[in-house]
Amino acid sequence: MNCIKHSKNNAIIILFLLMVFTACKTTELSTSEPSKKKLADLFSSSEVFSGNFTGFALYNAQTESMLYAKNEKRYFTPASNTKLFTFYAGLKLLPDSVAALKYIERGDSLIFWGTGDPSFLQGDFSDTTAYNFLKNSSTKLYYSDSHYQDKGLGPGWAWSDFQNAYSAEKSPFPMYGNTVNFKVREVTINTIQADNKGQLDISPSFFETYVKEVTSTEKADEQPILSREFSENMFQYAPRIKTTITTVEKPFHYTPQLIVEMLSDTLGKPVQYIDRELPDSVETLYSVPADTVYKYMLQRSDNFMAEQLLLVAASEQGKPLKSNNAIFEMKKRYLLSMPDAPKWVDGSGLSRYNLFTPRSIIWLLKKIDDEFKSDKELFDMLPAGGERGTIKNLFASRDGGPPYVFAKTGTLSNNYCLSGYIITQSGRKLLFSFMNNNYVTSSTVVKEEMEKILWYIHENY
Repeated sequence: MNCIKHSKNNAIIILFLLMVFTACKTTELSTSEPSKKKLADLFSSSEVFSGNFTGFALYNAQTESMLYAKNEKRYFTPASNTKLFTFYAGLKLLPDSVAALKYIERGDSLIFWGTGDPSFLQGDFSDTTAYNFLKNSSTKLYYSDSHYQDKGLGPGWAWSDFQNAYSAEKSPFPMYGNTVNFKVREVTINTIQADNKGQLDISPSFFETYVKEVTSTEKADEQPILSREFSENMFQYAPRIKTTITTVEKPFHYTPQLIVEMLSDTLGKPVQYIDRELPDSVETLYSVPADTVYKYMLQRSDNFMAEQLLLVAASEQGKPLKSNNAIFEMKKRYLLSMPDAPKWVDGSGLSRYNLFTPRSIIWLLKKIDDEFKSDKELFDMLPAGGERGTIKNLFASRDGGPPYVFAKTGTLSNNYCLSGYIITQSGRKLLFSFMNNNYVTSSTVVKEEMEKILWYIHENY
């Protein structure tokens, strides 16, 4: 009888445990699986995503689990999502401040080499360390670029973009962001005259002698108001009657001779070029805090800053100034455990040769996250949905709440990517990479469809 009684008790205990286990499983399914299924349905039912090549990955770093993924192992053109790799390179290879120049003093002479520092005389940066150092030096100044081994335009860049500000050339000693700013005053029938260059305000003023007025053709409206040849710095100005253009920003073409002339002009003292090899032992002068450059690059998606940061990183490693030297160093030391080997060729993402997978970008986002002590410190660097940067007018909270998306955009024609961090209503911080390639619809339609997905995640995860 005791055996029968114990058997009944054991059976009751087992039945109870089964009920508890089943209840736990039911609860787990009800809290996670329905939202995951709905997320899958949102993708599969979308005409936009079904017509694109779309990849997506959503990751919980705390549980180290991939919550949802679609084409996460496929390679995509990342566009400016590439700047996240450049950002990580800066975090790993650069000190707290950016090196402005390297120099040696020999008798009454000071010889200096650029490091690629993009902040020198760039209007949005107030640091004047390098300028004052050169200005106040009592020595004869000699500039060398013998350590520069790169090309002005990156591999895979569209050659016809060389006249656009977003495609400013790389160089060893940037000045003024390597661009010229032209403010065009309105030209009317009453004001048009033989010489209309007076209708331009040019900054830096050094380039006032580099402008040549040309006669407008019959198809003047189809031609740029300001242009230059690929390897020249003479800007052709074609004034138009009642022009509506107010400002035009144009890159200039780097030559060492141009730089010494510009430096001589702005410093008010002679600077000469010398072909002098960079010695192993040199002094280094530092300028702006590195994080101010990272923030500027990320929030504005500034291509020039990104490209120059790779040159600075190469210089910091004691390598010749060449973007690929920094990329190689990162691949060798910090990217070996990435799920899918990246094809990484430039700093900005202007090149369509770059190829990354969504799950590799998730890996990168986690590595970046690990570099910061707090979410606020990291999020302050990035564009914020509805608030600042390249997503100031996108991905805002529908209920008027604070930003819930902190992410880097990536835009090329027929491509739009967004990768970063999303804060959910439950307080979770999730990592995501959303990559869209090869669509022929409007990018606005793609962004609106992406917003539906991101808001759903915010509300339900």
